[in-house]
Amino acid sequence: MSSDLSLPSLLNEVRLEAPPLSRHLLAAIQSELDAGVKHFPLLEGWRRMRARFAIDFVDALLPLLQAAELGEDPLQRRAGSMDSLSLVDERQALQDVAIAHVIQTAEDRSGPELHQLSNFFAALRGTARARKNENPVRAALFAQALLVALSSVELDPQQRYELMRVAATPLAQGLHRIYSALCAKLRAADVSQMVSSHAARAQDYDIAQRMAQGRRNTEPATLDGLARRVQEHNSRAPRHSPGGLSAPLFKADQSPDMLSRLYEQILADTRLLAPLKALLARLQVAVVRLARHDHSLLHKQDHPTWALLNRVAAHGMAFERADDEQLQAFLRMMTAEIQVLIDAPLPTAAQFEQVLDRVENHLSSEAQERSKRNAIALASLEREQMRTQWQQLLGEQIKAQVADAALGPKLRDFVHSSWVEVIVQAMVLHGPTSAQAMAQIEWVDHLLESLQEPADEASRERLRRSLPELIQTLRAGCDRIALSADKRERVLHELMLQHGRLLRGLPALLTPVDAPASAIAKTEPSPEELLERLLNERESQLPEHWAHTKVDRGQLPTVPMQLFDQIDHDASTAAVANWMARQRVGCWYHLFIQSEWMTAQIAWISDKDQFYLFIGQDAEQRHTLTRGAVERLLANGLITALDDDNLVQHAVDTLMQDLQPGA
Repeated sequence: MSSDLSLPSLLNEVRLEAPPLSRHLLAAIQSELDAGVKHFPLLEGWRRMRARFAIDFVDALLPLLQAAELGEDPLQRRAGSMDSLSLVDERQALQDVAIAHVIQTAEDRSGPELHQLSNFFAALRGTARARKNENPVRAALFAQALLVALSSVELDPQQRYELMRVAATPLAQGLHRIYSALCAKLRAADVSQMVSSHAARAQDYDIAQRMAQGRRNTEPATLDGLARRVQEHNSRAPRHSPGGLSAPLFKADQSPDMLSRLYEQILADTRLLAPLKALLARLQVAVVRLARHDHSLLHKQDHPTWALLNRVAAHGMAFERADDEQLQAFLRMMTAEIQVLIDAPLPTAAQFEQVLDRVENHLSSEAQERSKRNAIALASLEREQMRTQWQQLLGEQIKAQVADAALGPKLRDFVHSSWVEVIVQAMVLHGPTSAQAMAQIEWVDHLLESLQEPADEASRERLRRSLPELIQTLRAGCDRIALSADKRERVLHELMLQHGRLLRGLPALLTPVDAPASAIAKTEPSPEELLERLLNERESQLPEHWAHTKVDRGQLPTVPMQLFDQIDHDASTAAVANWMARQRVGCWYHLFIQSEWMTAQIAWISDKDQFYLFIGQDAEQRHTLTRGAVERLLANGLITALDDDNLVQHAVDTLMQDLQPGA
């Protein structure tokens, strides 16, 4: 192989093309925004980032290429730690939707080139098969660099999403030129045999393409429809023909033949790993015996037998390797369950349903076990749903408690708002009756006590000794809600002045007798002071509001979701609700999150179905999604349950195609 085709040399070619690509993007985005009135809302944000866009894009891309060259994960998925989780809300989901759109646009434009490059890089690594996510020049890296470049200024999430969509096509065009040039080098070096030997397996199907196909508005075939098609096929076929070439595909009115062909098609599914096929082949013995006396088996799509096959297959298809220990444990459990059905004197649908229930319970328990290490974080997330309610209740109680207290205006506002957040934050993290929450509640009592006029010198000394702890607790609380330094210092300054007066034997607040004349005269704020107050309030409330209110924010500044690929809004809403209601702990999913496709299992669902914990095949891949985030991914075809990819339905559809006239 030519030395010009090493990984460093090819990545260097891409590095050299990065500046021209960034300039191409800059010009194309500007041209597109100028061309349409619909893009008018994007112009202001683009104007502020345009001057640095090309530099920012290259600066974001080069470290990703460097990481790829070193064999590291360029995108560095964020995994949840023992006590914390990666939380994906609607804002993050919208960002993932934008990245997925950019990636899909590039892959649609350069599919053959990316396939060839993936195989070549797999050959360089010496891995047996090519995987799209291991291609060091894959479109996901450029999409991530684009997102970073478009994040240099603060933008509404929907506006950044729209800019990503505007940039998708010109980026795909630029990448096509780069990929084509790299493939030309491969052809010139004559490495076709090396590349083809590492071609992806047939069953390594593209998830996004499968999902897109599954979303088409086509009516699925049914077992009843298949039976009718068999009869039609047999009626057209001659009874006798030389060599049997035109003989009926099934023997007329004999369901065992139809069952046999259907089961053959099930076992021929390329998505099933070999040990899973062997398991389902053993189950066929019990299925055939059941079919002899249960004639509903080949007419009812929701028969417990088919439900069991689908559930077992869906769980098994979540694994990439046959020797995965988790898969092996599942196969051992299923082998024992299948033996029960085989040993039964007369298998019944009820027995299949009982096995299905035990499988569901096993998978649910197993998934819940995987979530235990995050128990503290999940309990906190569950309480997160109470944040708004607790803030309102505590706010009212504290207002009543301090109504007649000697608080200055800044301190009063702080106690009414910021300290309520401090208390609620402790309640969410540790529980409403925890020692941490009680300590923050009791701080208000200590504050009010410290503002009482000391009766004697001994009382003043006790006050003096108590102040350091009081101030330290205040500062710690401000840290927990990330209150800005200037806001806390204004409160601390006002509190220091009041305590200073008390220690000198004066009232905590200025009275009309000892206040300066100018202070008495200014009962109303001047226009300048009012403006400053409004600006300060706006500055303080917005960031803290989005950082600390209920995480599943229905009022995020985004456009309404494209509901489940439907035109009729009511039907779409119902479709989304029905899909969400079917999801349960233990099920496996393909979903696009943090710029990559991953296969993950639901290990936990909150009581009110507002949060979902997904754990990947790698147990370190832990992501908690809000319900709104899942719905947004669903609407854009970026999440699917493996159970939805029905094994039996797939076999029925394939047989129906075989029986099409002229097939």
